[in-house]
Amino acid sequence: MITADTIHSLSHFQPRGLPVCSLYVGIPADPGSYPAVRTRVASLLDEIRPLGEDESLSREGRLSVREDIARIEEILGEKRWKPGAVAIFACHGASLFEEIALPRPIRDRIVVDQTPWIRPLTAVLDEYHRSCVLIVDKKNAQVWDLYMNEMDEVDVVRDLALRKPDYAGWYGLEEHRVSNKAEELEKRHYRRVAQILDQLFRRHDYELLILGGHHDEVPRFEGYLPKRLRDQVAGTFPIDPDHATKADIQRAAAEIVERFERDEERRLVAEVFEAAAERRAAAIGLSDCLWAATVGAVAHLLVHDDAIAPGVVCDTDGWLGETGDTCPVDGSPTRHADDVIDELVERVIDEGGAIEHVEVETQLAPHLVAAALRFPLPPRPS
Repeated sequence: MITADTIHSLSHFQPRGLPVCSLYVGIPADPGSYPAVRTRVASLLDEIRPLGEDESLSREGRLSVREDIARIEEILGEKRWKPGAVAIFACHGASLFEEIALPRPIRDRIVVDQTPWIRPLTAVLDEYHRSCVLIVDKKNAQVWDLYMNEMDEVDVVRDLALRKPDYAGWYGLEEHRVSNKAEELEKRHYRRVAQILDQLFRRHDYELLILGGHHDEVPRFEGYLPKRLRDQVAGTFPIDPDHATKADIQRAAAEIVERFERDEERRLVAEVFEAAAERRAAAIGLSDCLWAATVGAVAHLLVHDDAIAPGVVCDTDGWLGETGDTCPVDGSPTRHADDVIDELVERVIDEGGAIEHVEVETQLAPHLVAAALRFPLPPRPS
């Protein structure tokens, strides 16, 4: 499974000047379509096969590309990947070969560059939030862990509940007594479940809490949550706990996570553009964001969908730019990058910044990238 540590490791991989092959391919759910996957991968490999004979590469570089192609072809004939997608990073000459399963389909592509092309990985990681899903009623509760299309049961709580009597008793006193007792048991159950959730959130890295149950019971339970957990509720959904299947729960919870992610994208874009309009610390557009990353100013980078833009990088001092054969900071020769936004993403991650890939249509689209900054940008070197 893809993790932040996976991305960190790839972004710091040192290929010693050798080309790195990054391959992404979507894997359909229908096993009968797997031969088409082999055909698509073969077509992608044909795009880079000429590099194995390219005299502009060193002999070691050409041999490394040939070995990478052969290794991918070899596992293509042996393996059947799970539905979703797979990413492969290969650099034979520097002993890199890594396969990473992704939980959803992404666009097929292959890139050969001086660094692993990790931006599709960051986009997928950004999209999935580790969520705690609770199905609750007056006497029972089921706790699930939902992450990257995988859902596992964490805990089950069962408590005593009383039914109302069939008779009212003397002047209705028996009904009143049982009703009070049932209400007290319900409160005790809700408090116990809220305590269990609080402990789970303290032990694990949950980002969201999703609640399901009868439409009149879920709001009552919410009142027993500590404020810290109420603030993490991403949404609720109606469901009958006695008849809900795991698939029913996962489907409803995934829809809430999807809505949360899209709403979060809109909110972040609005905040950054509002900050820019008020001349607060923000950057809009590729040029300003590249300079902001160069000086370590980016706190939160927003990238529109899978936008790609060429640019240049100075490997001596880390300057990022759109064009230029020499670095304006120290005069060193620059390196061409087919996708400088990928270099931008890597730099922000290295500096401890956050990445948000924006899939919804917003005012970010024509600018490709924008960023919330830690401090105002200094003047650029001339």
